[in-house]
Amino acid sequence: MRRTIPILLLTLSAFAETHQIVATEYHHTFSAAHKILKQIRSGDTVITKTVDSAGFDYQGVRRTKTHGNPLTGPFYIDGAQPGDTLIVRIRRISLNRNNGYTGHRVPVKDLPENLAPPKPRPDAVIPGYDYLIPWTIDIQRGIVRLAEPGTRRLPLIKAQPMLGCIGVAPKGDFSPRSGPAGYWGGNLDYNLVREGTTVLLPVHHPGALLFFGDGHAVQGDGEAVGSGVETSLDVEINVELRKGGKLTGPRAETATEIVSIGAAPDSTLNQSLELANRDMLSWLIEEYQYPPLEAHLLIGTQARYDVLTQGGSIAIRIPKAALSRE
Repeated sequence: MRRTIPILLLTLSAFAETHQIVATEYHHTFSAAHKILKQIRSGDTVITKTVDSAGFDYQGVRRTKTHGNPLTGPFYIDGAQPGDTLIVRIRRISLNRNNGYTGHRVPVKDLPENLAPPKPRPDAVIPGYDYLIPWTIDIQRGIVRLAEPGTRRLPLIKAQPMLGCIGVAPKGDFSPRSGPAGYWGGNLDYNLVREGTTVLLPVHHPGALLFFGDGHAVQGDGEAVGSGVETSLDVEINVELRKGGKLTGPRAETATEIVSIGAAPDSTLNQSLELANRDMLSWLIEEYQYPPLEAHLLIGTQARYDVLTQGGSIAIRIPKAALSRE
């Protein structure tokens, strides 16, 4: 049921290159003003590394002066112009060090004493921080566990590396920090943004200016304690440019689902839900050629929703199997 209008993909496969690069400077904003890390073409592959949310790299060396999701990038994609669509295929995300950390509590106000966790040991992870819990990462086994002794009930947890941040420079000179999310992508903190997933982003500047970072070894839905298991990662992506598309926000595709993401700075979950629903309706009607009534009913019977952050981002997922005409 995909539309029959041809979509021009600027994939120069015969000339595609693989670029291995590690940044020496990281950024805390999605901004068109930053110096370009690497200029690449549609079809190219990038192999790189990210630092963790406090700026520590795979060797435990702090590469930034401040905390707060340092970003690798920007990558300039030749030929990308405002109104185009950037397709980012996450080919590989690998753990590259044996430790990480999380916050220690779910943000519920006025917890009674019997439901409140004890305060972490001061400086347990980073000097000056008294709310972080250290974790151990077994790279070979793909397992994460609490580093502090004395825990009894928390099981060994299977690692599932993901990128908390991915996005492009937004419109004009707007330069949001790497904390919120919005139409440009940003700090989505969506555990589906992992190996094998394709992320689609709207282009607002020549070159698109792609950034990513904020690696997590694993994270549950909603980033309930304010973080995943924060760590550095090895990342391999492939980029492709689709001319046109005029997306209004980030989308994703897996082997089995299409996904619309609703996010805006300071939005409520209800507002983000409406953004996600609106985008999915556009996708189904404009690209998959569903009549409007059937698009609404397909969502009503097939949709699954993910809470990405308790701060206010939502995703709607539709199984690809439901998109096939019998």
